[in-house]
Amino acid sequence: MPGERKQENIGYLSQPHALAQPDKAAIIEIDGGQVRELTYGALEDRLNRVAAMLWELGLRPGERFVVCAGNRIEYIEIIIGAMRAGVVPVPINNRLAADTIEYIITDSGARAALVEPESSMPAVRAVEQAGIERRAALVQAREGWLDFEDLMRRAPAFEPVDVGGDDILMMPYTSGSTGRPKGVPLDHAGQAWNLAATEKQFCRVFEPNARALTANPLYHKNAFSGVVKPMLRLGGSQVIMRQFQPRAFIETLAEYRCSYTISVPSIFALLLEHRELIAKSDLSALRGLFVGSAPCPIQLLENVQEAFGVPIYQGYGLTEGGPISHGADMTGPQPPHGSCGTPVEGCETKLIDENGMENDHLGELWMRSPGVTPGYHNLAEVNAERLVDGWLRTGDLFEVDDAGLFYFKGRTDDMFQCGGESVYPIEVESLLLRHPDVIDVCVVAVPHEIKGEVPVAMVAVPNGAGADAETLKQFCLDEGPAYSHPRRVVLVDALPLTGAAKIDRKGIQQQMIESGLGPVDN
Repeated sequence: MPGERKQENIGYLSQPHALAQPDKAAIIEIDGGQVRELTYGALEDRLNRVAAMLWELGLRPGERFVVCAGNRIEYIEIIIGAMRAGVVPVPINNRLAADTIEYIITDSGARAALVEPESSMPAVRAVEQAGIERRAALVQAREGWLDFEDLMRRAPAFEPVDVGGDDILMMPYTSGSTGRPKGVPLDHAGQAWNLAATEKQFCRVFEPNARALTANPLYHKNAFSGVVKPMLRLGGSQVIMRQFQPRAFIETLAEYRCSYTISVPSIFALLLEHRELIAKSDLSALRGLFVGSAPCPIQLLENVQEAFGVPIYQGYGLTEGGPISHGADMTGPQPPHGSCGTPVEGCETKLIDENGMENDHLGELWMRSPGVTPGYHNLAEVNAERLVDGWLRTGDLFEVDDAGLFYFKGRTDDMFQCGGESVYPIEVESLLLRHPDVIDVCVVAVPHEIKGEVPVAMVAVPNGAGADAETLKQFCLDEGPAYSHPRRVVLVDALPLTGAAKIDRKGIQQQMIESGLGPVDN
């Protein structure tokens, strides 16, 4: 095993704090009433053991292995420890079906697997079906599988390898909402740039004394890039919850005196159902809230800020684009709600309109930065379409105001024409959220014989709500433009979510098209 490291390797981002403050809590895991804590000193030992263990399994720099587990300390150890060894982790969404996981295993060329069976039996079946022999199980022993902790105990001393810079540090797969999941190689240098850029952008919240809370899946960039990596690099502490439960989340914010949390709009909507608990909780340590990974209506942002009493900042990013490319510049005033701020330092942007021309104010966002993926894995045609002279075509529609602030309008294919008028679903959603009985909402387009497409809405309301579908339709007619009012409103207890806790917009659209819940109005 080589013994010298010359390049910047993200796998060592927490090492300075292990040397300077070994007894400080690095990670706190909450699983109901059970709590586990790992200090920076103990984390350093565990990261070296993971790195050595992977070498003992025969994995070498650049080779892939899949990781599928729930929110637990070992997940972070495995991902960061693999980076230290130069081995490339392929994080797997633990809610994917076995055939999709098997596709990712095959497409990535994974040579080993670490899986938590309790978290995903489909992943266990996929690994076995794919014939991966070097496989280890976390927590739960399984016949034919190695035991993770046994491997860790037997791991030899790890000697650094010269890995970093342009070397690939991980290869997550996108959600695949537009087809098969796509492998996204990310390199050490690009992720080091992104960490430094976001720390500068979010300087009031990303700081050494910070303590962050997340219940988002750790395989998702929202948690890993918004909490795990910045806290380890800065020497802060992070609290991870095995499962999201609204009341427990609020209680944990207070009990552990967390200074920030980051989540998706649907999670904040669920938290707002417990305003009385928010109001009586001691959240005096809270410095700010972050929301991203999905469109967020302005009214939801206003409701969250009012309830928690601290600023809520909207950010933007995507796996292949940084991942975090836009956010509030905290050296200045808070951007207005609805704006995801400005590009982080080092990220170039331009807007391209429907005619393929640059537009100063409205168009598809193109970006170029050190964090942009060098290219989707095994997808030459997609690379030719999405990556143009180093520019990433995001497929997201943005508006930029005269102050240079960016406003996310939705996917380019979310916006649609209704009788010749442009309808932006996020604007209709924000309007509906102003109604006191609306908890959460998703607006999608469905075909219409005369107008081409019209908006319809699935709306979550509490039990005993006074508003019915007709009331909400009339509310939109009274408060907004008639052309954008939802022609059909379906009331539900809760909106369906994806594994990353985002609203399942595609699934809702399909359901609304196929439901046959009566005629759609003109």
